[in-house]
Amino acid sequence: MPTSDPRNTLSDHQLLVSASTNSSSTKSPLSLYATKMRREGMPAKVIDLFTSYFKDVAELKTGHIPEQDISPVNESQIKTIQELKQYENVGKAIARQAVAIKLNGGLGTSMGMQFAKSLLPVKDHLSFLDITIKQATAMQNQYGGSLPLVLMNSDSTHKDTLNELRHMAGLSQLPLCFIQHKFPKVRQDTLMPVEYPENPEYEWNPPGHGDIFASLYLSGVLDTLLRQGRKYALISNIDNLGATLDMRILGYIAQEQVPFLMEVTKRTVNDSKGGHLARHADGNLILRELSQCPDCDIEEFQNIQRHKLFNTNNIWINLVALKSTIQQQGLPKLPLILNPKHVNPHDKNSTPVYQIETAMGAAISHFAGAQAIITSRDRFIPVKRTDDLLKVMSDYYQLDSSGVLKLNEANRTQNLQVHLDPRYYSNFDNIYDKFKEGVPSLASCTKLEVYGDIIFNPSISLQGDVNIDNKTGNILMLPEHLTLKGLVDIK
Repeated sequence: MPTSDPRNTLSDHQLLVSASTNSSSTKSPLSLYATKMRREGMPAKVIDLFTSYFKDVAELKTGHIPEQDISPVNESQIKTIQELKQYENVGKAIARQAVAIKLNGGLGTSMGMQFAKSLLPVKDHLSFLDITIKQATAMQNQYGGSLPLVLMNSDSTHKDTLNELRHMAGLSQLPLCFIQHKFPKVRQDTLMPVEYPENPEYEWNPPGHGDIFASLYLSGVLDTLLRQGRKYALISNIDNLGATLDMRILGYIAQEQVPFLMEVTKRTVNDSKGGHLARHADGNLILRELSQCPDCDIEEFQNIQRHKLFNTNNIWINLVALKSTIQQQGLPKLPLILNPKHVNPHDKNSTPVYQIETAMGAAISHFAGAQAIITSRDRFIPVKRTDDLLKVMSDYYQLDSSGVLKLNEANRTQNLQVHLDPRYYSNFDNIYDKFKEGVPSLASCTKLEVYGDIIFNPSISLQGDVNIDNKTGNILMLPEHLTLKGLVDIK
């Protein structure tokens, strides 16, 4: 059964269902959702927030941001990180007021994982979590104070993460941890709460990282941080090892009293489907995600010459301003992202559902005085696919003693393209199997494409653009000390 697109008009039957949201009947969808969420222990304010989003869905609101309502952002009007050098000493002076908050809710299902993605060994036998702890410990050693690290986990990652932290050698202090909320999935055909007795956990979805603000506030972690003297936070994905506390940016947002700042970078072809920065007709900066783009505007969305700036999901926020905003205006209602899925993500024949989600970067339009800066590309090193994993595992990136991941200065290109045959390399364990002796040097490689089933040796030299195609139908083990360049066609 195909999943319908939320861009399509809802059926007449759904309109009848949506009308019932105003009914006082206990059988109304809103009543059912509220009851279901209360049973799961969701706070009343979160239930109210979900109700607000659900009403938008029932009223046929898609969360779309049409091209005609926005305009591209002029790069010349956005500061670059290099221009913030003068604020570095200010940042160092207040370093103990800063904290890194890492989004740690993902399982890495895109790489075939069924456990917390942050526990995946990624560099020098260290996991994302190991390296994140290494970065935070280095900051603590340099500037003092408590460990400047907080983890937002999900129900799926919390237990494994805590267990791993408790067994880490030499860790004198655990980072603060809290669990993000969850929203019930919505049946596409009736807008009623979906039921899946085979696995009730599939009836729920994380509400996107836009939940960070509500979870910080309602968990009490925001107040804890403020009591510790933490006034500024960098929020980023735990799989982006380039997102470290930067003293230039810290000094800038403190001295210039910037309540919210998004790090953006210039889009490449690989970023064409990622959320881009734009300016709304009202003059405010906004973030537009692909799922918020109408079908008729997809071509313009992916036009990297028109919309040139891409959201890295590195978000800096003034925690004092965040608390004040929530106290005055309530939990932020961010632009709706209506994500069509199946209730069982592994079964395309299961019931089609909508997942109601939000993106934290969208809060840029909720804070007066919010800004963006063009950051350096080495602050955006995400690992979403095994192609990315291989690059980070290789010498294309180097890890220093403080846990900072940087591009190798010996690299021939700063934008290495890697494509691995998904038939043989799509899962994380494929990488450890095919490169079990180690990853060949990629410093002299400018592009790598691999097709067919191949086992690599770390002594192999890859030069320039390399395209390896094993057409034999059998597993090929490449010999040691082999130099490969150009097209390598094996029949």
